[in-house]
Amino acid sequence: MAMISMNMNNIGMELTEEEIMEIEAAALRPPVFDEDSPEMTEAMLKQFKRVRQETRTKQTASIRLSPKAQSFSRAYGKGYTSFLSRLIDAALDDETLVKKCI
Repeated sequence: MAMISMNMNNIGMELTEEEIMEIEAAALRPPVFDEDSPEMTEAMLKQFKRVRQETRTKQTASIRLSPKAQSFSRAYGKGYTSFLSRLIDAALDDETLVKKCI
């Protein structure tokens, strides 16, 4: 199932003045956490997959891989090129790793 992002500008219907006031009042209230919707911890937040606009449109590139890198990535089966793309993106976010590989 794909995630859909919406805002007030693309709901597709006119809101009443009362509905707009309710939304504005709700935006000013602090969040209320309970058993069904607890406050997110750092560990919980790390479980979310990061989605970036630039990763939705992928470009084709030819790269040379070592035999080790090729067999390792292909071992993940169908979709291994997407795996490689995510792996490279994660590596590029780690400045220490980038410097180590230069």
